[in-house]
Amino acid sequence: MKRPVATILISFVAIVFITGLAYGFCPRPELVSFTPYSKAFLDSEGKLLRFALAADDRYRLFESLENISADFVEATILYEDQHYYEHWGVDPLALLRAFWTTYITRERRVGASTIVMQLARLRWKIPSNTLQGKFYQIVRAIQLSRHYSKQQILEAYLNLTPYGRNIEGIAAASLIYFNKKPGDLSLPEALTLAVIPQNPNKRNPTSAQGYNNLLTARQALFERWLDNNPEDKTTSRFLDLPLTIRSPDALPFNAPHFVNYLQRKISDWHSGYIETTLNGNHQKAIEKVLQDYVKTNAAIGIYNASALLVNYETLSIEAMVGSADFYDEDIFGQVNGTTAKRSPGSALKPFVYALAMDEGLVHPMSLLKDSPRKFGGFTPENYDKQFVGPISVKDALIQSRNVPAVDLQSRLTKKSFYQLLVDAGVSDLNDESYYGLALALGGGEVTGIELATLYTMIANQGEFNELHSLMGNQTKQGKSLLSAEASYLILDMLKDNDAPDALNIDSAGNRDNEVAWKTGTSWAFRDAWAVGVSGPYVVIVWVGNFDGKGNDAFIGRTAAGPLMFRIFDTVFPAQGWAFNAAHPVGTMNLKKLKVCANTGDLYERLCPVSVNAWFIPGVSPIKLSNVYRNIPININTGHRACWHEQGKTRMEVFEFRPSDFLEIYNKAGIFLKSPPKFEADCDLNQTSSDGQVPVITSPQSSIEYVVRMNHQHDNQLPLQAIVDQDVEILHWFIEGEYVGSARKGKPILWQGKPGLYQVRVVDDSGRSASKRFRILTTDL
Repeated sequence: MKRPVATILISFVAIVFITGLAYGFCPRPELVSFTPYSKAFLDSEGKLLRFALAADDRYRLFESLENISADFVEATILYEDQHYYEHWGVDPLALLRAFWTTYITRERRVGASTIVMQLARLRWKIPSNTLQGKFYQIVRAIQLSRHYSKQQILEAYLNLTPYGRNIEGIAAASLIYFNKKPGDLSLPEALTLAVIPQNPNKRNPTSAQGYNNLLTARQALFERWLDNNPEDKTTSRFLDLPLTIRSPDALPFNAPHFVNYLQRKISDWHSGYIETTLNGNHQKAIEKVLQDYVKTNAAIGIYNASALLVNYETLSIEAMVGSADFYDEDIFGQVNGTTAKRSPGSALKPFVYALAMDEGLVHPMSLLKDSPRKFGGFTPENYDKQFVGPISVKDALIQSRNVPAVDLQSRLTKKSFYQLLVDAGVSDLNDESYYGLALALGGGEVTGIELATLYTMIANQGEFNELHSLMGNQTKQGKSLLSAEASYLILDMLKDNDAPDALNIDSAGNRDNEVAWKTGTSWAFRDAWAVGVSGPYVVIVWVGNFDGKGNDAFIGRTAAGPLMFRIFDTVFPAQGWAFNAAHPVGTMNLKKLKVCANTGDLYERLCPVSVNAWFIPGVSPIKLSNVYRNIPININTGHRACWHEQGKTRMEVFEFRPSDFLEIYNKAGIFLKSPPKFEADCDLNQTSSDGQVPVITSPQSSIEYVVRMNHQHDNQLPLQAIVDQDVEILHWFIEGEYVGSARKGKPILWQGKPGLYQVRVVDDSGRSASKRFRILTTDL
């Protein structure tokens, strides 16, 4: 017996010596950041979307002690180390008893690890089943006790202790097994989890034998629990109920595209509970609608689609469906259509119109020209290969006519459409010159999220903000890129865009859901888009193939539009969601005036049709209409009289359109009744006193023309003007010298030389206009 006693004494001295060294010189160890943690993605109601493994393939979440059930903490201390608050990290008497029983008498193996020692073993992965390992564990326990309080040590222990399989820490165990945070554990659940760490393999709750072993251990702990908490005796009946325990194999895998998007978006250090803005109910509803829609339309080649739901009031992404089926490899289902760069077609046109209204170029009832036109080397065409002639801004936007949109984009001078997209966060754009005027027609590419951000800006009075996907980030600290007035007018126009086919039409012929919406169709029918604003929401829908294959069925209005409306109807079936501008119009610089429906100018009594239209006072172009004129007609000859004479003339209203619009009307198959010619005895003073003066369109004062000295024969400058409807011939003068005459609508060519010139045009009624222009020279 002398040898064992000597061994004990040597061991004791060694422990004391090592303890002194450890206490005096050991540094403060890290207890949290030394190991990786999992990410638990939760929807806006706290329901689990996905529990992502940590880098070491463990389920591990960190939770502060104050957020862990007090019953669980008490049960753990009672079961693992009931004298936890009484010792200094190591219990010497318990160690001696364990040493004597295990190594001297060898009756049985007895453990004497305190919670602090167990934490040391977990923290440094110490093999404590050897004598040397036990010594090392004791030293580390003393090190922990020196630098951390009992509460800090207990918190670290509860976040590292094993709970079966690859689950570590009470937060992960509570979330996996009981689908709740550790602060919400009931007493039976707390007791259940408290007994697992002592033997996590034998008490694995997901196996039949482990479950039985677990219940036995829990019952023993409960009997000890009642000694300290006799008032909980009535809880015994709940312990007899079967436990509903979820296996890690049954963890949810919801909103996969959204979670993958977040995993790439958030930093690696961001772990723990990821509380997202996703509305789980909306997500599931939209997934079902999208899947059903694709299945129903598979016969016409619609196999895939994506959708995004954004609450523009909170700037939150509430649903993201990246494809029709995440698991379908045939459609590349794991690609996220809401983050993929695609051509938006005409879906960006509203922003060109908004810029044009802010710049004072147009208002909603202004007339635009939808006719064949060249913009440099670019000749835009419409989807239907037709041109409708004069068209209001509102109708051009709703009908998505290409030429009016390109024309407006070309006239922007204060802020280009390209610059707006850059300011609004559209990424990976080429230089502006790369796109030219095709940008408004889908020449650039955007993601569904970028498109949603742009429409959210329109819905938020022109204020740009980034969208949020994490709770707590929904603050608006944006910048104003468009005026509130132009933003409101865009939505006010788009709300009158009829729903496709008979969708949303009730028995009385009224639309249930009033949605301000726009579509887009990319070149070669590769992408079909629909974007809608209704209530506090923006819905983005894309239909197409991720491999880029086109399909004649991929048309925004007929392929994406119905899906978008079904999403609105399904997500908000009984809400009666009407268009909600969310703008206090009374506080804006907006005014409604009566205008002539056929001209877009202020209404005057000769106009046959009037409408009420919005204007931005001080910004929108507005003038009295001079299109409809009451002119005297000679009763006998039918010619236009020089003046009105009672009994000899009658007054008759004629429509006087400028020559450019008249040409467009004629090309569109609309022939206006021309006013008769003046009587032969009317002099120029009489004929020139009425009507519109010519408007010189070429040359322009704002352009400096360049001629090449070695190519004089190429230096021909066209002289052209817009004139009143009753004009037939134009006479041109340069610096007072007669150049020639031409019929209206036809240019006359003039051989230009370097210099500063004044050009003057006189129509056959004596009305004239002039302007100055400059010609430069080059040797090229």
